[in-house]
Amino acid sequence: MSVRTTRTVLVAVTAVALSAALAAPALAAGAGGGAGAGHGATRKAMEAAVADGVPGVTLTAKDGHGTWSATAGVGDLRTGKPRSGDDRYRVGSITKTFVATVLLQLEAEGRLSLDDSVEKWLPGLVRGNGHDGSKVSLRRLLNHTSGIFNYTADEDFGNTYFLKEGFFEHRYDTKKPEELVAVAMTHKPEFEPGASWSYSNTNYVLAGMVIEKATGRPYGAEVRDRVIKPLHLTGTSVPGTRVTVPRPSSRAYSKLAETATGPTYDVTELNPSIAHSAGEMISDSRDLGRFYTALLRGKLLPREQLAEMTTTVPVDERNGYGLGLMKSELSCGVTVWGHGGGIHGSISEAVTTKDGRHSLAFNLNGDWSGDTAAVIEAEFCGTDKAAARTAPHGPDLT
Repeated sequence: MSVRTTRTVLVAVTAVALSAALAAPALAAGAGGGAGAGHGATRKAMEAAVADGVPGVTLTAKDGHGTWSATAGVGDLRTGKPRSGDDRYRVGSITKTFVATVLLQLEAEGRLSLDDSVEKWLPGLVRGNGHDGSKVSLRRLLNHTSGIFNYTADEDFGNTYFLKEGFFEHRYDTKKPEELVAVAMTHKPEFEPGASWSYSNTNYVLAGMVIEKATGRPYGAEVRDRVIKPLHLTGTSVPGTRVTVPRPSSRAYSKLAETATGPTYDVTELNPSIAHSAGEMISDSRDLGRFYTALLRGKLLPREQLAEMTTTVPVDERNGYGLGLMKSELSCGVTVWGHGGGIHGSISEAVTTKDGRHSLAFNLNGDWSGDTAAVIEAEFCGTDKAAARTAPHGPDLT
């Protein structure tokens, strides 16, 4: 994923710039230049991202030859302190895969059905300007075919939370999920449910609310008990309204502008409730690799639910979106599964081959530059050049 403007990216909790990014891992360890080839191309791609303006990169890859962690650039522009391989960071829309996993677990337990309507679980919430929750299934939330407007694409919301003046005035605001959905309801749907595909953070705010309604507990508590604790993901958390990132961590930077030029601002502290279950989580590269590997190997979902998760709808000629999971074909023919995410000062990618044998997760601590697709291509295909995988652009708040 190539990030070219702060607003598109960072407002970006959407994902298709992200989808190209998140789309990326590959089939097994031997595709020409991953772990077995010494990671030389991956190292060059990381250094190229820093040369392009990214303050720093932290990355972990794992395959049959072992685990490799590397960093490039700095984690703190003021002190020059380098990034750490153990850095925790905001993962943005990667949160969506965790949320989809919990919903699918609830389906496996018979506590809900993906064919249930949003109206059944959240009566009266998705209504107005042509939106009708009775026509939107939970499945359509998870695969982004609901047509529900993406609240982070709202101009006023973007000005308030993603540009300089608004961000510094509102960075510590707490937003309730109902307020985020209400923003989306001021707009017309993008299309009739099922008629097309369009990334919408509103879908996953609603999905988190359904989890809470079905279990009687905050969605974050379900994620912790069902995914984080069983997999021993010690660097992963659901922060809620906590404004800081646990240590070890680096600073996060943004231009907070419509263009990728001008001053650079430290945006490390913010209240992630503006992303809620669409993108608030924090993790590290080792944890993300462990999560996606366990997921694709069937350790979190029964076979039926994993098959549902990996059933995709087309995004473009090389990308497909399942239930909180993206499938992508790389330039070398390798197919990979994962997700990407962007939030203020942080762009992340986590991908793995379907057999779980080769995984990659990394983070950029700047949101205005750097080609994440090139890093993924380098690791799985052994090339210094990114594939021309351009997914539809849209706001990606996570």
